[in-house]
Amino acid sequence: MLLMMGTSRMRKMIRLSLLLNIAVLIPVCVGLLLDAAWVVHAFGAATAARGILLSVYGAILIVSTVLLFRQEAMLVAPLLLVQVIYKLTTPLTVGSLQNPVVISNIVIAAVHLATLSLILREMRRTVPKPAAAG
Repeated sequence: MLLMMGTSRMRKMIRLSLLLNIAVLIPVCVGLLLDAAWVVHAFGAATAARGILLSVYGAILIVSTVLLFRQEAMLVAPLLLVQVIYKLTTPLTVGSLQNPVVISNIVIAAVHLATLSLILREMRRTVPKPAAAG
């Protein structure tokens, strides 16, 4: 029962992380596409860099949506790990903790880190130990 509970908790967190990605990225991608006023405030004027950001966010949105229907921890973990790294480095690259994108990135990274820790714990629990030579 305890082992199943850990797996269930991991699955719930995977679902939460993927749904969080989707819930955040749909309006962000639409806003970037439409050059919404709040996007200009958060991301700056429309530039090639913002177009590249839209491509990256769009890719994360697509992969998150696909993985929502195929929640395999070994496929979810790399996506979340890359997101955590870029989200936690945004205060350094932006040079501020005041930017709303930086703030949301830190919050989302915390959720993804919790999910990754459960995935890692489950992987360590289920990976067979190598047989001793003898």
